[in-house]
Amino acid sequence: MLEVTGLSVAYGGIRAVRSITFHVAAGETVALIGANGAGKTSTLKALARLLDPAGGSVRFLGEDLTRLPAHRLVEKGIALVPEGRGVFPRLSVAENLSMGAFVRRDRAAVAEDSERIYDLFPRLRERAGQLAGTLSGGEQQMLAIGRALMSRPRLLLLDEPSMGLAPLMVQKIFEVVRAVAQEGMTILLVEQNAKLALETSSRGYVLESGEITLNGPAGDLLADSRVRAAYLGE
Repeated sequence: MLEVTGLSVAYGGIRAVRSITFHVAAGETVALIGANGAGKTSTLKALARLLDPAGGSVRFLGEDLTRLPAHRLVEKGIALVPEGRGVFPRLSVAENLSMGAFVRRDRAAVAEDSERIYDLFPRLRERAGQLAGTLSGGEQQMLAIGRALMSRPRLLLLDEPSMGLAPLMVQKIFEVVRAVAQEGMTILLVEQNAKLALETSSRGYVLESGEITLNGPAGDLLADSRVRAAYLGE
């Protein structure tokens, strides 16, 4: 579904991502793990067209999206849940969810999907009329994921969904991620919690200093002594 070839991202003269190549097949959950500053978020921003790549190509369902404007990606079937959530703080929970469906015209189906999001995240239903900026960090993360799902994406890009959240909230967020994956959603997961990311995914890539240094089935990476030493504290 997603083919990334030779992708590079630069900030001025500094290359944050160095000619990486990877793929995500339909129905897979693939983890991209690495330490802070490894280039994980820069990679997702380049895929979402929030940054211009310094080189390489991005193909989605066979179509070259490398230079496509960011606002066109949602209609192509790609949705990003950004690091830091990025909810609209002065809009209500319900209005934020509606914004996620802005490219859709099937209003009845949009209403059905909104109910589905409330079923996935009952706390959002309780706060449907509340301003998003007044929610807790965990509730905002629920809302950011729900908003992305409202576009009915083919590919969901998740950037650090556990960041800054209490353990119980992280557990709830990842229960939903797994449930969505089991329904057939294709997910590219960027996550600093390597153990949690690999336990949730079928395959993984390890990014170090902007380069992919390891890749393979998630179970193999979890068992790899280098991964365990670098990211699991062993």
